[in-house]
Amino acid sequence: MTTADDPHENRAAEYLQQQGLRLVGRNIRYRGGELDIVALDGDTLVFVEVRARSNPRYAGAAASVDRRKQRKLQLAASLFLRSQPRWRNYPCRFDVIAFEPRQSSPAPDPLWIRSAFTA
Repeated sequence: MTTADDPHENRAAEYLQQQGLRLVGRNIRYRGGELDIVALDGDTLVFVEVRARSNPRYAGAAASVDRRKQRKLQLAASLFLRSQPRWRNYPCRFDVIAFEPRQSSPAPDPLWIRSAFTA
């Protein structure tokens, strides 16, 4: 889980802005889950899950967004859309930004997986 001070989430937000996305919100919490980053990519609303792994012995960061996590993100996105009528008619997608450990780099580059899963 990330917080507003999470360095990976901050790097992901900066990276997305460098790629031309406009941030709509961060760390939006609902009873059933949390949205790390909500951004606008052109006319598409993007719900971004930020994942990081520090130990290469475990499954990769991107792989940690399993079905259970996907359902939580879908629920949180649904609650976001209900609470924010402005965005209801926008097409939506779910992306993942993963930070995987590398022996040669203490600060790995983000791996941006667009449309990582569908609702």
